[in-house]
Amino acid sequence: MNETKQFGLSSQEMEQYGENGFLVIDDVFDPSIIDALREACEHPKVTALRPGKDFETKTVHSLGITSLHPEFLALATHPAIVERIKPLLGPDIQLQHSKLATKPATKGTGVFPWHQDFAFYPHTNTDLLSVMVMLDDATLENGCMQMVKGSHKLGILDHEKDGLFTAECQESRYWEHPADPDDVVNITPRAGGISIHHALTLHGSGANLSGRPRRGLVFSYRAADAHQLADALFDDTGLMISGTSKGIVRCDVGIVTLPNRGGDMSYGSAWNQLGEFARRMNGRNS
Repeated sequence: MNETKQFGLSSQEMEQYGENGFLVIDDVFDPSIIDALREACEHPKVTALRPGKDFETKTVHSLGITSLHPEFLALATHPAIVERIKPLLGPDIQLQHSKLATKPATKGTGVFPWHQDFAFYPHTNTDLLSVMVMLDDATLENGCMQMVKGSHKLGILDHEKDGLFTAECQESRYWEHPADPDDVVNITPRAGGISIHHALTLHGSGANLSGRPRRGLVFSYRAADAHQLADALFDDTGLMISGTSKGIVRCDVGIVTLPNRGGDMSYGSAWNQLGEFARRMNGRNS
């Protein structure tokens, strides 16, 4: 995968991220790279993750993709991404998870509820973010993400219903009745562009009305001193992206409600912090 465009963030972009909790940057990757990534999405190991009928009606997240194809691993570690997130997370960065997010072509489907990513996988601090690389233009018609400006400053909001974790934030006033209607922003990078958002930024997406799929590759990153408290580990959780792991855990998040999903593994499997693929790759790179 060839490198392209200018790396790093400008002082203006840093200010925007700090104020809004997200950034949109177009023309990060050349069309040839996007074509190669689209082809990788059709690899049998990736298509095997599609859950039957749900792939036709719901936004599907195919997780752990860096371990399935070298194009995805190269993208997760690409300087065009890594050099942009270093100013936001610091020099020591791990992958929390990776996924292919596919909004189905069936018209009127693929709604994803408003939520904060951090509620799904709480850590000891909030230095986490996600980068979405668009494989198709994101538009309001095809159900682009929407984000609430400044919502990353609200702290962890309520994601519980009847005592159990739910994927939908229960505090709808922030997007249904914002103080300023302009605070709800459509996130519309073109194919080859990216969005970056803080793990506490409220976001969701509407239905796809275009009749064509909307695909994006999502890489969620964390500062290496952010220790996961709950939820699942994936094959590539803990993959070192930049710098080193110094065996330090920074605890500044305060009291956290863990996502209780019920059953024998109510709070997930996040105890050893490393997925198997990440463990192998980290050992190879040490």
